[in-house]
Amino acid sequence: MDLLLWRHAEAVDGLPDEQRELTTRGRRQAESIAEWLAERRPKDLRIIVSPAKRALQTARLFTREFEITPKVGTAADFRSLLTAAGWPEAGGAVLVVGHQPTLGQTASFLLTGKAADLSFKKGALWWISTRERGGVRQSVLKASITAELADGD
Repeated sequence: MDLLLWRHAEAVDGLPDEQRELTTRGRRQAESIAEWLAERRPKDLRIIVSPAKRALQTARLFTREFEITPKVGTAADFRSLLTAAGWPEAGGAVLVVGHQPTLGQTASFLLTGKAADLSFKKGALWWISTRERGGVRQSVLKASITAELADGD
């Protein structure tokens, strides 16, 4: 299974948190990652998105076809994200557009076995795959890309 974790792009500060919108810079960040991802999009990609406005806006710069669930929202934890994605039994590929600290904790848990507060830059995408070697399931970091790298700046 492939799990792609995409942090929403830069958003304005303020409250209510769920209604924060992308900044102009945030839209550029999301567009850069969306373009990078479009060139590498896994076949049969399932996309799940936080209901927060900034996450929805980020996802919409890639596609309009996605599921919205609070299981990857601002109050989610890494366990609810993994359950929503079906990791690792679901197979195929799932893209999650969500938030910190949940995305960083998810990546940390999958790569180290511990849900530490791993930093996850705004707009960045991490691609983690699962494989089996010698009867042991392993998580492998396939890619980690920031908007600046995707854009070539």
